[in-house]
Amino acid sequence: MRALWAGRDAVLLDFADEADPATATLHAEAVLRTRMRHGDLAGVDDLIPTAQSLLVQATPGSGLDTLALRRVTRTLADDGDQKVSATTTSTEDTVVVPTVYDGEDLAEVAEKLAVGVDEVIAAHTETAWRVQFMGFAPGFGYLTCDPDSPAAQLVSIPRRRRSRPRVPAGSVAVAAGYTAVYPRQSPGGWQLIGHTDMRMWDVGWADPAVLTAGTAVRFEAAG
Repeated sequence: MRALWAGRDAVLLDFADEADPATATLHAEAVLRTRMRHGDLAGVDDLIPTAQSLLVQATPGSGLDTLALRRVTRTLADDGDQKVSATTTSTEDTVVVPTVYDGEDLAEVAEKLAVGVDEVIAAHTETAWRVQFMGFAPGFGYLTCDPDSPAAQLVSIPRRRRSRPRVPAGSVAVAAGYTAVYPRQSPGGWQLIGHTDMRMWDVGWADPAVLTAGTAVRFEAAG
């Protein structure tokens, strides 16, 4: 792990050199968030994970307590801190997304993988997913799976050569190592394998986004 200053009030923890940067990032986010709740990181008001790094953001203008941060980050490699992965979740903490597997690209994805459509659906529904980070659009979560999961090959499918100008809200897609649900209509270049009627984002809700970084997700075939 490398710690890189991002201005006076933030530090970027870079896990690119780890054996599994995604898991290391989620692990760090979980540990640091717990320490925040316990008051061990006074002044830190946000943690923003990406594919392989974590931004630790203090209140603007307050400066960052680097000694406190160093004390906490030293615990990341401790044996007592269990690594976070897509499978270390309990059922009650999992967001279930009912999905109709009727996407425009479903048959093509199956053909590229040299499997049947049913096998694509089974891989997607039998896998434990976790939101690695949020981005692209409000409520859009990038979901990853363990490398040895049934869907690891599925999400290795590349993006489409040409993006669609309008992808319907609720579209369930895979591409470039991730799966996702489009929270609203937008352009997009991912492979569409289905759709859900579940709303993923509503600015009128107290918590507008159903998904946040670290959320466990399971897709369930419906219809």
